[in-house]
Parts: sequence; structure tokens; C-alpha cells
Amino acid sequence: MPVPQRPARSLRVLLDPPNPALAVLLGLQPDIEVVASPLARPAVALTESVDRVPELLAEDPECRILVLTGSAHPGLPEAALAAGAAGLVLRDGPVEDLADGIRRASRGESVVDPALEAPRGP
Repeated sequence: MPVPQRPARSLRVLLDPPNPALAVLLGLQPDIEVVASPLARPAVALTESVDRVPELLAEDPECRILVLTGSAHPGLPEAALAAGAAGLVLRDGPVEDLADGIRRASRGESVVDPALEAPRGP
């Protein structure tokens, strides 16, 4: 089966820590290229730890960081944004939703998956 041609300016994404299964899924997106190192100048990095956000930003202040999580934890969206992340996304949601969040973050938008937002009071 032929592999679709990537656009000349594909969106580089770093997975921190590496996640081979997620790399394959994201690599199927025609405009996303998963890179192995911050030296590849990724536009967006995905991490599973809020503590890694400042470290990743120190390595590349232009990179947008999204924190991956499996579920909503009280205060996590606020903590991720306060650490400098561009947002918080579900790790196990549909890959299309994750890819959309990556694209939005690369355009400078803040991204918080609606399933992770705190319920609003009356």
C-alpha cells in the first residue's frame, strides 16, 4: 500500500517519553511527523508529566507543550497551564482529537479537552 506523501511543511511532534504506539498512530496523520529529539525543533511536544513542561520549554522556548493524561484530576488543567503548557489532552481518546489538539496548539491556541474541564457551578 503506498504511503501518502507528507506535505513539505509537516508538523513536527516530540513524544516525551517516547511512546512507539502513539508515534505510529500520529504518524498516520498526513501532516504530522513524530521526531525523536528536541534537536529536530518540534512545533509541539507531548508529555505525561506537568513537571517536564518547564524543562521542555527551557530546551526550546518556541515549542508548544501539551500534557497527556488518562483522566481528569482536580486542578490538573490549571497546573498544566500554570507550568507553561499550551494545554491538556486525553491520552486514550481518538487519535483524530489528539491530532486536532496538536494542530491547534501549533497555531498558538490553548487546548483543554472538554472531558477534562472542571464542571461549572450554577
